[in-house]
Amino acid sequence: MHFPYNAPMNTLPPVQTMYRALLGRDTTFEGVFYVGVKTTGIFCRPTCPAKKPKSENVEYYASPQAALSGGYRPCARCRPLDTEPKPPALVSRLREMVERSPMGKVSGSELCAAGIDPSTARRQFQRAYGMTFHAFQRARRMGLALHEVRRGESVIDAQLSNGYESASGFWEAFKQVFGVPPSQAGQVNCLHARWIETPLGALLALANDEGIHLLEFVDRRGLEREIAGLMKRAGCAVVPGDNRHLDQLGDELKGYFGGTMKDFTVPLVVAGSAFERSVWSLLRTIPPGETWSYAQLARALGNANATRAVGRANGKNCLALVIPCHRVIRADGNLCGYGGGVWRKQWLLDHERRINAQAA
Repeated sequence: MHFPYNAPMNTLPPVQTMYRALLGRDTTFEGVFYVGVKTTGIFCRPTCPAKKPKSENVEYYASPQAALSGGYRPCARCRPLDTEPKPPALVSRLREMVERSPMGKVSGSELCAAGIDPSTARRQFQRAYGMTFHAFQRARRMGLALHEVRRGESVIDAQLSNGYESASGFWEAFKQVFGVPPSQAGQVNCLHARWIETPLGALLALANDEGIHLLEFVDRRGLEREIAGLMKRAGCAVVPGDNRHLDQLGDELKGYFGGTMKDFTVPLVVAGSAFERSVWSLLRTIPPGETWSYAQLARALGNANATRAVGRANGKNCLALVIPCHRVIRADGNLCGYGGGVWRKQWLLDHERRINAQAA
């Protein structure tokens, strides 16, 4: 039996349902999800005619932009970016310009020099792909940089073997996002980055000797700006590398998703106003599997009128899971926005309740 989903962009069907749809090339799931194939670095539509990957080699995304930000290139067979049978010639030319650019970025002046009106480029790209040309470039640049974090420091052979024309594109993209190329790790004060695979998709973790500074799903909207703000506050660049706190975080995440532990003890480094820190501290007191409303949090902080401020602080949390903002819901019991997507929020709450039930 097929389930004709018409899911919002921040939700996804169950993983088992999506994999069945992928195997069956179910057309009712067109536009509902996109598939990133870890072994090829390519993302596809659910109806792609290519050979189907094993389930453990698949990641799911709610939008093409999220897949791009996750480090995947669009498939040349099923063309997941295209909303029309064939994109306009100008749109294809714009994509080629981005791929040729060492930094994955084409400026307005470069467009004009090529005889392309920037406003025309923006409109045609938006019409063809549902995102602006600028948004596409940011997502592509972020994806290249995260791909390098995922691969580690020995990336040149992997870049070339995966079909990228320019290895320097990876290094320039990394430098654009994180400040320095990996080769300069020993020359600067830096945060070490690690790509951590989970059942809900990949997480990016940043840490130094003080503790964990950031833990976010790699397809979170605005992640590049979040990293830039963190680097500015901490006065650090970001490079792939090892760190004892990253090791501890990896072990604790494995235990959390495996159902053997519920609480995180890894040291955290939080940066925010006194009020924001008080909200984040209170979030860590909510027991796994339980939920509080924004109003409950505000009352617990001694200011019942601070509901909106609590919501804003919740949204600024950059330490997913370890500061459990997924345990906050609306006063009517409904789920609300979550940086990793509402579907992840539901999964996490259900997971924690299953662990509680097993322990009872």
